Order: sequence, then structure tokens, then C-alpha cells
Amino acid sequence: MAALVYASRMPDSAYEVVLVASNDPEAEGLTLAAAEGIATFALPHKGLAREAHDAAMETAVLDAGAEYIILAGYMRILSDAFVQRWAGRMLNIHPSLLPKYKGLDTHARAIAAGDSHGGTSVHLVTPELDAGEVLAQIAVPIVPTDTPDTLAERVKLAEHQLYPRAVTQYVSRWRDPDVLLDRVRSLALALPETDERESHGSPGFRVGGEKSGKYFAHFADQHHGTPHIALLVRTGSVDELLNLVETQPEAYFKPAYYGASGWVGIILNRPGVDWDAVAQWLMRSWRGAAPKRLTRLMDAAEGF
Repeated sequence: MAALVYASRMPDSAYEVVLVASNDPEAEGLTLAAAEGIATFALPHKGLAREAHDAAMETAVLDAGAEYIILAGYMRILSDAFVQRWAGRMLNIHPSLLPKYKGLDTHARAIAAGDSHGGTSVHLVTPELDAGEVLAQIAVPIVPTDTPDTLAERVKLAEHQLYPRAVTQYVSRWRDPDVLLDRVRSLALALPETDERESHGSPGFRVGGEKSGKYFAHFADQHHGTPHIALLVRTGSVDELLNLVETQPEAYFKPAYYGASGWVGIILNRPGVDWDAVAQWLMRSWRGAAPKRLTRLMDAAEGF
């Protein structure tokens, strides 16, 4: 927790610690957080049902305005409903090279297995213990004289380096054009008979085949002087485009050149993008460009 706090004070940090919460009122981290001027919350779990304790902790998190939960030595197993509500927004660090050695006694198990390395992993939290997507890892050599305690001390040094960097990278991924393009690409290429082809120096997505395919989407990374990383898709008309830009300027803009034909820019480099809505826009734009043989088949399939 201290490593996360002090890393948050660095100029290149993408996050701020707004609350330190614990189920142990005597936790040393609470004292440090208070000394650093960070809000704290403590609630013992004894006598409370797991769901009730989780709900109280979650209320404190929400009241603090936190957008992510970063677990740092929190040894309670969280209820499934709580974890699911924070899916993709809760991270944990585990002292092994996952998927090896989930759970406890990781260093003793690595030594007993004769492994050359232990280590640490940052992962997303899911209802299954230590099973979420691994975001980052550091391997730490095991030397012949190691005991679980000596190995644990070296792994802690790695943890203190890894966790703040992994958190910064994860919470700032909405500004990374490669991450955004990968997400757009997975949605676009999941549509029938689509392919990717560069258009004016940027990735574009077409439907309808190699020779007669039509573009239904373009990915634009701060093109033509805009600050936006965006997905360009077809609207029904210029009037619809202008209405979107006027009523939701935080989400839409009129792109240069394309806007004259009714294409709208969906701003992707902002927190809280509704990716379900992005997928719907891609589908709608795909329908506007796809040959009738494809849309008829899809319409028929949706009718059943």
C-alpha cells in the first residue's frame, strides 16, 4: 500500500489514492494513510455476514469517488456479487508466477517443487481465487539457500516495483491507441465478411469482399489536428451527426472530410467509454455498407 501511495505522487502516475480501507482498525497502512492526508475507513468483519461487510466497504469506496479497487494485502475472500460489480476495475497482487501456486504458502511450494524462480503477478480479480487475467509479472530467482522467508523478502521488493507500474498502465489504457485499436478490431472483425485495410494511413474496416468491399468504419489516432483517438462510423444523415455532436460533445465530434458525408467520430480516449454502444454503432454502420445478401441473411436469422 505504501508503494502505491508514494508512486502516486510521481509526475508520471496516472492514478490518485483517494481512500485506504481495511477490515483491521489496527492496520499500519491506515496510520500511514492518515499521516499522508488520505481518507481512511476501517470496519472489523467479526460478527458481520460476508455480504454485509463487503457492502459497507463498497459504500466507503463509492463515497470516496474511487473508480478502481486495488487490493494490497487484503486477506478476506470477497463475495461473488461484489467482485462482479467491480469486474475489470479491481486488481490484486499475488506472490507467485500465476497460474502457478494460487492461494497460500506460495514460496514454500515453489521451493519444494524445485522451481528456478518465484515471483509476483498483478491480476484482475474474479470470483475464482487468483484466476483473473494476469496483467504483469516479475520473476525472482530462487537461490539454493532460500527459505520461504528469504524468498518472500526478495519478492516483496519486486512487488513494490511492479504493482504501481501495473496500476498506472491499466488505469491509463483508455489513452493507449494500440489498446483501443485492438478492442475496435476485435469488434469489427467479428462481423460477417469483414476485413481490415489501411485507408489514408489509418486502419479501416470493410465489408463485402476483396474487390467490391465498402468501408464501414475507420480508426483515427489524433488525425487532422484533433486531440481524439476515435472510431469513425456512418450515421443516417448529416442532421443526425450534428445532433449527436451538439447534445453529446464529450462523446462525439464531426470528423474532417468524413463529416460532410454523415460520418461521426466516437471519442475513445476518455474514461467510461460504453463499449456495448460502440459495438452497436459498428453493427449499424456495417449494415449500412453491407451487400443486401448479407443483411437479408442476418435479418432472417434475427427473426427466429
